[in-house]
Amino acid sequence: KTTLLRIIAGLETADSGSILFSGEDTTDVHVRERQVGFVFQHYALFRHMTVFENVAFGLRIKPRGQRPSDAQIKAKVLDLLKLVQLDWLADRYPSQLSGGQRQRIALARALAVEPKVLLLDEPFGALDAKVRKELRRWLRRLHDELHVTSIFVTHDQEEALEVADRVVLMNAGRIEQVGSPQDVWDHPASPFVYGFLGDVNLFHGRAHQGEVEVQGVRIASAEADTAEDAKALAYVRPHDFDITRFVPGSGHAQGIVATIGRAIVVGPIARMELEPVEPNPDNPGSGNIIEAQISAQQYRELGLSEGDTVVASPRKARVFVEQGLGI
Repeated sequence: KTTLLRIIAGLETADSGSILFSGEDTTDVHVRERQVGFVFQHYALFRHMTVFENVAFGLRIKPRGQRPSDAQIKAKVLDLLKLVQLDWLADRYPSQLSGGQRQRIALARALAVEPKVLLLDEPFGALDAKVRKELRRWLRRLHDELHVTSIFVTHDQEEALEVADRVVLMNAGRIEQVGSPQDVWDHPASPFVYGFLGDVNLFHGRAHQGEVEVQGVRIASAEADTAEDAKALAYVRPHDFDITRFVPGSGHAQGIVATIGRAIVVGPIARMELEPVEPNPDNPGSGNIIEAQISAQQYRELGLSEGDTVVASPRKARVFVEQGLGI
């Protein structure tokens, strides 16, 4: 992903293919002429320069004919510092700033040259979780205000789904899926996409004429409509299980009987690690731990605790049949 950003910026050359900005081929355009802003993970601010001088740097090194006057540079920099809400730090040095403040300054510096495209390579990767969340909300608001086309690289799926209008998922240098956050969440195009976007349970089973069978449970699946006793992968998210107490002799044809190995109840959510009583014959040696999630209220109403036996019934599953997957 970083290599792709560097190719777009002109810092590296692609072996094949083209780079288009608004339909215009810029593959052979020099990096200085591409009008690209770049924000790196590790700040990349000049330590010996003040915040003001860091932001002004890109303007001062422009060719003489394009360089703004000192007064114009001062006005531009102060406007940008106000935009990132750090105008009061103009005379500080990078070493005097927090990590979040440094990244805001790095972003202001990238915006100073009025880029056509803003490239952000895991800009919040070195920050703690709380600061990351605050900054991505701030970045989304800033983007809506400036309307600069931005490409944001991240390994954090929550970050991608929260910030982006359009998500591109890459795996080992190949694009697996492109779509809106809602589309890729609701309709993952491959096992990789499903497994990457949040917690998920993977079951190996058999697909046959519109159903997939995993651990003795049959689930209707449109993806299995044309399957004839084929191997399949079935993905079930933790919140897509119905959990009930196991009652001996009551029958449990539509659920997996399991014991609660571990339960974590925090706030409104109860997360459970379930250990099936009967291991999956299609997936031996896999650990067979099922992650399930219900409301804390339901957990208490059922009177559950670690060691109890329950029935986990999948409401839905995303199924990938053997053809073309190399299962």
